[in-house]
Amino acid sequence: MKKLVLTGAAGRLGSYLREPLSGLCDSLISTDIAGDIGKTLPGESYVQADLQDLDAMLALLEGADMVVHFGAYGDEAEFETILGPNIIGAYNIWEAAYRCGVRRVVYASSIHAVGMHRKSVFIGTDAPHRPDTFYGLAKCFAEDLASLYWDKRGVESVCMRILSCAQVSNPRAVGTWLSYEDLVQLVERAVDTPVTGFSVVYGVSDNDRVPVDNARASHLGYRPKDNAEKFAREIYAKTGPLDPQDPGNACHGGPFAAVPLGNSGVAHLNLNPEDIGKT
Repeated sequence: MKKLVLTGAAGRLGSYLREPLSGLCDSLISTDIAGDIGKTLPGESYVQADLQDLDAMLALLEGADMVVHFGAYGDEAEFETILGPNIIGAYNIWEAAYRCGVRRVVYASSIHAVGMHRKSVFIGTDAPHRPDTFYGLAKCFAEDLASLYWDKRGVESVCMRILSCAQVSNPRAVGTWLSYEDLVQLVERAVDTPVTGFSVVYGVSDNDRVPVDNARASHLGYRPKDNAEKFAREIYAKTGPLDPQDPGNACHGGPFAAVPLGNSGVAHLNLNPEDIGKT
């Protein structure tokens, strides 16, 4: 490909993607609202831009083959906080992609789009939306937007419902962990698969206790390698028995399923310091 655009390039996950994406194209345009992202890679340039500015997105996506959309507010918050970057921003990405003739949007969706489903139910990529927060609701909106733009305007999308891409530090993550290496593989397959139409895939590693089913996304060729079971004994010993009546333990969304609307879910994930505060 000649040109790829990466949004959210200053975030934790976006930062991991810059180098592998730069190897898939002649020109990588990384963008975020941050002032800079430090030293750029060969073939990479950085443009500071706001997802809420449609004109800015049109300028960024002009001549692009695909856009990898990781830009967002990365936690639950009041609806007004989510609305701009996560909902209006999503519309601007797909609208700009359509106007600029971009072939495909690769989107960082989330398990929180279906977070209120019970973990005892092994859900597939066809599970109906059941968001756990305003944050999850915005992911539902973007997935439906992706479906609409494929059906009516021919813009392909791969919506990656990421479960938990951070170090394994809590019992939930023993099943939901997505290693950084598997994240990179997932994004690469979302980019290099010849035909995707509108596709949904769960972003999760090959964990023994994985709570979701990617069978319907097999056409993407994503075959995760890592397994969080190696952390299970230590993590379970530290935490002890869990309350099965707590939605944070019983639902796919974890703490996001338990917090009141508008309250941070990330604050209850027991993340390591380097995994906090970034998308």
